Amino acid sequence: MGLVILRSVFILVASGIGVYMLTINSQNPHVEEQYTLWTFYSVLLIAAALVIFDMLLPKKRVDWISSIYFGILIGLFLTLISGYALMPFFTVYGDPQMQSNAMLVIGMSLCYICTSFLFQTKDDFRFIIPYVEFRRNVKGLRTMIVDTSALIDGRICDIADTHIIDNPLVVPKFVVEELHAIASSGDRGRRMRGRRGLDVLTRLQTSKNIEVTIETSDLQEYSDQTDEMKLLILAKYLEGKIITNEYNLTKMAKVQMVETVNLNDLATVMKPVFLPGEKINITVAKLGEDPAQGVGYLEDGTMVVIEDGRDYVSQRVVMMVTSVLQTAAGRLIFGAVKFPTKRPPYYAAYEKEDKKEDKRPPSYRSPVPPARR
Repeated sequence: MGLVILRSVFILVASGIGVYMLTINSQNPHVEEQYTLWTFYSVLLIAAALVIFDMLLPKKRVDWISSIYFGILIGLFLTLISGYALMPFFTVYGDPQMQSNAMLVIGMSLCYICTSFLFQTKDDFRFIIPYVEFRRNVKGLRTMIVDTSALIDGRICDIADTHIIDNPLVVPKFVVEELHAIASSGDRGRRMRGRRGLDVLTRLQTSKNIEVTIETSDLQEYSDQTDEMKLLILAKYLEGKIITNEYNLTKMAKVQMVETVNLNDLATVMKPVFLPGEKINITVAKLGEDPAQGVGYLEDGTMVVIEDGRDYVSQRVVMMVTSVLQTAAGRLIFGAVKFPTKRPPYYAAYEKEDKKEDKRPPSYRSPVPPARR
């Protein structure tokens, strides 16, 4: 509604200017009437063309407009200073017409140079004068920059759904382009990974729990740099963190003094902690390295080594944790069988014989048959 009112007022103002110019030209006997009417029509045509151009470009970037505005303003200011500086030269060696032509050329050149310079540096918000530095003020929480590996992994969506992330997420334009390239790959595996990354990005953008923006800035430092270095440069520029799954990128970020959030490290920290003496209900998946050992796995993939678990392969048992070992490869849990949740297949064959030999209560009997003791 506001734009409609503004455009209507602009057309009325242009019509008023046209009427004013029509009145002035009609009082001049040297100007023919047809040219006077053409002046009025020209003003209205220019106004209509500007309104149509404005309607055809509904989304305009503020940095472009500000670059043109300040470029012309600074260029005219420098032209004025240059005119005062060159005035003695034109007074002695030139004529007024030569001075006017030279100042037009100088003003045109300075306006172009200043505007071009601001266009090329529009993404750099720092303006430095002696002893004072003005820079972009980053308000609120620090920005978190998401890389390709984190989007393909997909766990970041589950983390965002828990409302634990309040920081705004930024996805650089080159990360989106890399996902598109992977999704268009001829290899089926890479193609599926790329599509998964795009689906995760779409899910993040439609989520109401978090703010996601696509960073389209093209910094000068990006030239001839890899995507990893671009991420580090953007993180420094935005003073934010990088969310990634790549081990090498994490190491590079430490060298560059950039903070990272590695989802693999986060998953390791969030794994359940088991203390010696606790009981775990687990399925013995396979035999271990030692003859009497069995191996099982928790839901998060943690390996569990079960003593005396050989006879319970493919069965669920309740084991008691004896020790926990943390290594660079992950966490290992060691324990011993407390009792099986289901009797072994051979138990029924020896049940009568076991009852004759062992008069203890059933809860204290050994699940291993007499023939294997």
